[in-house]
Amino acid sequence: QVQLVESGGGLVQAGGSLRVSCVASGSIFSINRMGWYRQAPGKERELVAGITSGGSTNYVDSVKGRFTISRDNAKNTVYLQMVSLKPEDTAVYYCSAHIKARFYSSYEDYWGQGTQVTVSS
Repeated sequence: QVQLVESGGGLVQAGGSLRVSCVASGSIFSINRMGWYRQAPGKERELVAGITSGGSTNYVDSVKGRFTISRDNAKNTVYLQMVSLKPEDTAVYYCSAHIKARFYSSYEDYWGQGTQVTVSS
């Protein structure tokens, strides 16, 4: 089975930095796109940043210039480096990956359990 496990969340003051990581493990034949989503209390989950297997990235406008997504394909790991954090970045951050578990399988979306990022003012 496929598992995604996030780490690196926490409490930081406004203007500070954090890096969250997500490792995919288990039965994995291929990983296509990976991404980070977030969900703040009372709000819908939104895509923060995405990255393809080739390294192409995209970001929600509110984090452009502050967040950087990257991945290590050899380690099945995706990172989100966050700088100049703002209180409005406070949310649970979820990792997602589009994974083919077997060579004969279709790609499916998998999710991590989430990691809390809290930015104090």
